[in-house]
Amino acid sequence: MKRILATPMILGAATLLLWAQPAAAQSVLRDAETEALFADMAAPIVTAAGLSTRNVRVVLINDDSVNAFVAGGQTVYVHSGTLQAADTINEVQGVVAHEIGHITGGHVPLGDRMMKAPMGITVLSMVLGLAAIAAGSGEAGAGIMAAGQQAAQGSYLSFSRTQESSADAAGASFLNAAGITGKGYLSFFKKLQQLEYRYGITRKVGFMLDHPVSGDRIANLTDTLTASPAWNKPSDPALEERFRRVKAKLKGYVQTTDMTLQQYPDSDQSLYAHYARAYAYHKAGYPDKADAEARALVKAEPANPYFQEVEGQILLESGKPREALAPLRIANRDSGQNPLIATTLGHALIATEDKANYAEAIKVLRVAVARDDDNPVAWVQLGTAYEASGDTARAALATAERASMTGDSRTAAQSAAYALANIPPNTVDWIRAQDIAMTARNDIADNPKKYKKR
Repeated sequence: MKRILATPMILGAATLLLWAQPAAAQSVLRDAETEALFADMAAPIVTAAGLSTRNVRVVLINDDSVNAFVAGGQTVYVHSGTLQAADTINEVQGVVAHEIGHITGGHVPLGDRMMKAPMGITVLSMVLGLAAIAAGSGEAGAGIMAAGQQAAQGSYLSFSRTQESSADAAGASFLNAAGITGKGYLSFFKKLQQLEYRYGITRKVGFMLDHPVSGDRIANLTDTLTASPAWNKPSDPALEERFRRVKAKLKGYVQTTDMTLQQYPDSDQSLYAHYARAYAYHKAGYPDKADAEARALVKAEPANPYFQEVEGQILLESGKPREALAPLRIANRDSGQNPLIATTLGHALIATEDKANYAEAIKVLRVAVARDDDNPVAWVQLGTAYEASGDTARAALATAERASMTGDSRTAAQSAAYALANIPPNTVDWIRAQDIAMTARNDIADNPKKYKKR
């Protein structure tokens, strides 16, 4: 698993729960196996919703709270705490179906527009309240402002609850149309209901929430879901097995080592336990123990590319890049050159500091960046491989790509200019450098305060 900082995206987000934490303080967790599971479990729901599986992504956020949200576009963000709370992948499918309901309903842009009305009420109440205070009526002025704020808040919360109910219904229809049982959808809402009880949230305070209370949501969805022919259809056993493995891996990565070892003691020789302990020991700085757990996984399933990947990752990050090459090459091949695995293989090849490996590193990293448009780490590694090979022009182009992806237009413009000056004109790479340079210069011109010289 790799941790990548997330961009701020909570404003205008349509969320499943009230107690979401600000996304600006969170990071994205990227993992080849997890992303493959997300894509496969979401695909029938996305299709049932009339969307393209090429455009909809499910992204894991490193946050232990139970929440999921969309923030514009067609990306569903799921907190790691949601996976920890879920007992089955079918429950996660319910969460994703709900969020796709927000996407198809256009709730994020609608929410942005809806904010204008409460804002107008607030501003008007402040103007009237300040006028009353200026006229000598202090209490009346304060009352006007308080009433205005309460009315504005009530207006927005009511609108938000309507959106949530709409997304609930849409999610149920997508599950039914996809032939996926809605049992997990209801059982996850029951988990949310228990959280509401814990926080003292009842129907009596429903008007203060931005979502309906879970009891009402369950009541509204039950008939629709139980009437579906898919209601008694078992959840896909292969997906459920993959989910149990991903969940164990996630626990080993995000939990404290002590907590993981309590849940998965050495006496537990299951694949899930080996997976969790491999990450826990690796994170805690016990490379030999971590490697032993990874080897147990590979021994159990030699053809599993994700088991080969974890063994290679542990060896690489333990300072043994040469030993990491064999399992990472197998993982890269058997995963169909998954871009995240290819990035790790490219890193290992560079880390050997053997010039004979640089050409292979460039080859696999070019595949990685071509297949993944959200992987700045791959561009860093590719730039390093080019630099080590003496190709400073394409190293600069890789730096420009990474800078463009992360919003650093000044670095993008400078690096692209160097690439343009040193790459043969009218080649594919030269044209790409030209595009980056033009886009970066336009951004700098449009945002003079952001890029003013210091």
